[in-house]
Amino acid sequence: MSIENISSNKSFGGWNKQYTHRSAVLNCEMRFAIYLPPQASAGETVPALYWLSGLTCTDENFMQKSGAQRVAAELGIAIIAPDTSPRGDDVADDEAYDLGKGAGFYVNATQAPWNRHYQMYDYIVKELPELIEASFPVSGLRSISGHSMGGHGALTIALKNPLRYQSVSAFSPISNPLNCPWGQKAFTQYLGDAKAQWQQYDASELIRDARQFVPARIEQGNADQFLEEQLKPDTLTSAANVSGYPLELYSHDGYDHSYYFIASFIEDHLRFHAAHLKV
Repeated sequence: MSIENISSNKSFGGWNKQYTHRSAVLNCEMRFAIYLPPQASAGETVPALYWLSGLTCTDENFMQKSGAQRVAAELGIAIIAPDTSPRGDDVADDEAYDLGKGAGFYVNATQAPWNRHYQMYDYIVKELPELIEASFPVSGLRSISGHSMGGHGALTIALKNPLRYQSVSAFSPISNPLNCPWGQKAFTQYLGDAKAQWQQYDASELIRDARQFVPARIEQGNADQFLEEQLKPDTLTSAANVSGYPLELYSHDGYDHSYYFIASFIEDHLRFHAAHLKV
């Protein structure tokens, strides 16, 4: 599978780059960003953190706004930021911001017209890591993180694949999409009316039944405008208590849903992942 480099910027001794490639899974051209720390240029093979962004975002939001490169360079961790959905003129879309392009929800769609392209779960879990590990000095040690819709994606992917990831973290995740407007709208369109299918992509449902535990950390701002209606962290912690899942959830007064919040605590998350990636 070939990739094309479309931008390169040096950052804290490493390189922030963007690439495009043809995705067989998504049936379209895709773009991703990668931060390669200076250790990678020095010939070392480094572990990887996959970052999944939220609604309306692309591969650029995290790389440009989080300030993660400084600590990633110190720790020797590569960061991979994929896009949030398939893209292209022939890709199904919707006029609303919370469905279609920019709103893939990291699921494998089963319903037309979405199922032709919207196989984001398989792209994140299988195709993209295979491409990254074949193209860059990145090891098979992986962790995963994300924000909002991407926090939902990171949690569900790690919970469904506990042997693939060393750790998982999330900022302001959509924790119970079965019972929030964002999730209900997207799941109805992408997955149909069968709630059993929905449960396979709901972090609260998955963590309640978990038998293998991936180290998990969640950051939540108490001034988040979506806290009660959309995010529902209390549902997630209650479900974790049922299975005894060792979930770490940190609440912060005054912080909202923005990248100001992410930038404030991204260092804590990178050091959390570094401890489990053994770097």
